[in-house]
Amino acid sequence: MAPILSITGLSKRFGAVVVADGISIDVSEGEALGILGPNGAGKTTLFNMIAGAIAPDEGRISFCGEDISRRSAAQRCRLGIGRSFQIPQPFGGLSVFENLCVTGFFGRTGGRDVERRSAEILELTGLLAKANVAAASLTLLERKRLELARALAGEPKLLLLDEIAGGLTHHECDELIAAIRQIRSAGVTIVWIEHVVRALLAVADRLFVLHQGRELAQGDPRDVMASRQVQEIYLGVEGQADG
Repeated sequence: MAPILSITGLSKRFGAVVVADGISIDVSEGEALGILGPNGAGKTTLFNMIAGAIAPDEGRISFCGEDISRRSAAQRCRLGIGRSFQIPQPFGGLSVFENLCVTGFFGRTGGRDVERRSAEILELTGLLAKANVAAASLTLLERKRLELARALAGEPKLLLLDEIAGGLTHHECDELIAAIRQIRSAGVTIVWIEHVVRALLAVADRLFVLHQGRELAQGDPRDVMASRQVQEIYLGVEGQADG
């Protein structure tokens, strides 16, 4: 079966700075892929290229067998690519429910049955009681949940999560993990950038590690985390043997 997302030779430079250098990776439908890497490794730039926020200098991005390398972000959203942002970006003056409705109208199904679907997503993400509250008044956890809910409102086939667990307490992180597992069980493919490693390990089938814009390692999460290179570069642990 062809992968739902295929990235081939993706490169991006900003002046003399290379932030993505020949990245290639396939993601299978229904898979949960975790992406790790130190700050500045090129993780968010990779997401921006997948989502259509910036164009690659070289390489190809295919989604559901279609070359989307030059498609706009709006077109990719309608095709079924949804994303959250590291810093939540809700419409602060709108209610939580209205935030979802706006996203739903521009998503894959073009707003079909958007109110019912929005209510279901609010229940899934634990925000139903906040449906009529202004988004600007939410707590950090609630804003994180809204960011996830807004991404889901477009009914994505592929969900890109950018450090959505950052800043949460242990208990809050567990609640988020439970919600993401439920989303994945509904058939949504997930690619998740995260520094909270235990969150990734609770969900991901596979890890992909970036360093200086290049692939450092990928594979089974236990094998990747036991890698000496990963421990030295990402975790800052020296002198560990490969496990």
